Amino acid sequence: MEFRHTPVLLAEVLEGLAVRPDGRYVDGTTGGAGHSSRIAERLGEKGKLFCFDQDAEALAAAKERLAEYGDKVVFFHDNFENAVRRLKEEGVEEVDGILLDLGVSSYQLDNAERGFSYRYDAPLDMRMNREQKLSAWEVVNQSQENELFRILRDYGEEKFAKNIAKNIVKARAEKPIESTFELNEIIKASMPARMRQDGHPSKRSFQAIRIACNRELDVLENAITPMIDMLAEGGRLCIISFHSLEDRIVKEAFRNAEHPCICPPGFPQCACGRKPKGKCIGKRPITAGAEEAEENPRSKPAKLRIFEKGESN
Repeated sequence: MEFRHTPVLLAEVLEGLAVRPDGRYVDGTTGGAGHSSRIAERLGEKGKLFCFDQDAEALAAAKERLAEYGDKVVFFHDNFENAVRRLKEEGVEEVDGILLDLGVSSYQLDNAERGFSYRYDAPLDMRMNREQKLSAWEVVNQSQENELFRILRDYGEEKFAKNIAKNIVKARAEKPIESTFELNEIIKASMPARMRQDGHPSKRSFQAIRIACNRELDVLENAITPMIDMLAEGGRLCIISFHSLEDRIVKEAFRNAEHPCICPPGFPQCACGRKPKGKCIGKRPITAGAEEAEENPRSKPAKLRIFEKGESN
């Protein structure tokens, strides 16, 4: 199956990164290189693009697609959580722009054997990095009931998290839950029939299990501040999120970087010594226009937030 991924908010990302021919840029979620290819084509002889992805299949596809750019592009099979450390090990101390597209790729969703989608019957997997040990199978079959409840409630914002967690534990007591369709049936039976009409009943639960399996929110929280610190003056961090949990983390991290002071409101002047690292570009996130949303429905929930580094701000 060909690795394909239609890049969302492409024009907005390129404008947000303000790519310079001699700049250094990072694509922390390279995927099928949709964004990366357009960044690379704007680079001159001194420009550099560092591409990270934890999915080996994605990285192989990206290498093939970006082969024409030669040594302008450097690849890392790693989670973007480790990008700053890996780059510093290579002697890269600062970069001019970083992009994170937090969406699951079309390839991952449509490739049944990866187990990301509730639309295909497949083994419970959902690992973005297939070399890691923890899969959706372990999350579903080995988590305690209260932990399953927390995952479904917090990561999926699932109203029926308690029922679903209870029924998962009950079902796996008979035999392990092996497939996506087995899990679908348990989720479906855990909610009133009238609630199954509002989209697929497994949508929120699958999102929650995927997030837990890949530590997605922890990874995002760990990565943002070091990435801001690695930006050169005027450099930009662009992050595309796809659900409220991600967007909340990005919004909060950017706000804290712009307004880091923790002094009580009544203080006449700052005593904590925390200085702003830059500013958020725009008060609201950038979303897909009507034309893109129609052509690529997966772009509809996307939100792009941009932070610009600047000591003087």
